Amino acid sequence: MAVEDEVFALPALALESSYRLREYQQEALDAWRAADERGVLELPTGSGKTVIGIAAMEALDVPTLVVVPTIDLLEQWERELAAEFDGPAGRLGGGEQRVEDVTVSTYDSAYLRADELGNRFGLVVFDEVHHLGGEGYRDIARLLSAPARLGLTATFERPDGAHEVVEEVLGELVYRIDAEELAGEYLAPYDIKRIEVALTPEEREVYERHQSVFTDYLAQSNITLRSGSDYQELVKRSGNDPRAREALLAKQRAREVMMNADRKVERLAGILDRHRGDRTIVFTAHTDLVYRLSERFLLPAITHETGAAERREILERFRQGEYSRIVTANVLDEGVDVPDANVAVVLSGSGSEREFTQRLGRILRPSGEGERALLYELVTEETAEERVARRRR
Repeated sequence: MAVEDEVFALPALALESSYRLREYQQEALDAWRAADERGVLELPTGSGKTVIGIAAMEALDVPTLVVVPTIDLLEQWERELAAEFDGPAGRLGGGEQRVEDVTVSTYDSAYLRADELGNRFGLVVFDEVHHLGGEGYRDIARLLSAPARLGLTATFERPDGAHEVVEEVLGELVYRIDAEELAGEYLAPYDIKRIEVALTPEEREVYERHQSVFTDYLAQSNITLRSGSDYQELVKRSGNDPRAREALLAKQRAREVMMNADRKVERLAGILDRHRGDRTIVFTAHTDLVYRLSERFLLPAITHETGAAERREILERFRQGEYSRIVTANVLDEGVDVPDANVAVVLSGSGSEREFTQRLGRILRPSGEGERALLYELVTEETAEERVARRRR
């Protein structure tokens, strides 16, 4: 019996965009098409990954599903697609469930509806594709039968190795270019300044006491932490081993001391004074420190507790120049349209290369002739934060 494959009977849409690709964007698109229109493109934040995605949609001219991790990105893509293709895009997420020939969806909505949408699209674009490696999300790619698959990210590899799963369901990394190769022409030239600060005597005593509890437990238990999975194993053990739980709590307290050191705040005061005329974003790892800095330096603050409307208002005022600096904990690292800035200060963060790349990318959009972007990285000396900083760099 003959079987009709509906995926290959999809209608042509006559998609046409006003974008003209830069040389490296065209190279990335060509590499993807040469790989049978499957695979992942890795380009730095601010380099125009969305533009390449839209160019791929225009080139194939078939119904397309774009999958994104956050509501902010959902709304950004929805606006961009409506503007470029002169018509409303479908939307799955944020309280709406509307399917069109060109539709943008959150990963959560795509996961819930992938089975019914399986043969609806000829191209699927996964923005921030590293999320596809998560348990459950990878099923989106398995359930969708779209023959053309494009992944976009600033940092493809995951510490847990789940990027290998992405390669299985989407295709291999087919193009990569980093910020250094684009700096000066397409992205702002930049410098990274690392500043080491010392703990106060009081902080040093607290840090060493808690850190010793953690390292002593590892030594007595013959545990070696070589990867994130090793650490997760220790977390599981803490569920039924009181000493393991005590060690993890001690590690967390030591981490809070080194990341929120008083002298970091003192150095930040000097940096903010030096860059009075610049557009500055201050990044931290802890929400409590955000509010402390907001109160001390009168900085608008954005955390996971900030409502969507308030966050949009703060970012819009930053974009218009009414605010020249903001402070945030993690939520601006990915999936948020952040206005151009030229100075970033990383007071604390994880050892993730992805996080560091995203934060650097926030200051790389060219904003002036000959202007260099500047990222300050404040690190507490003689603590585990030195290893964290080396790992993320």
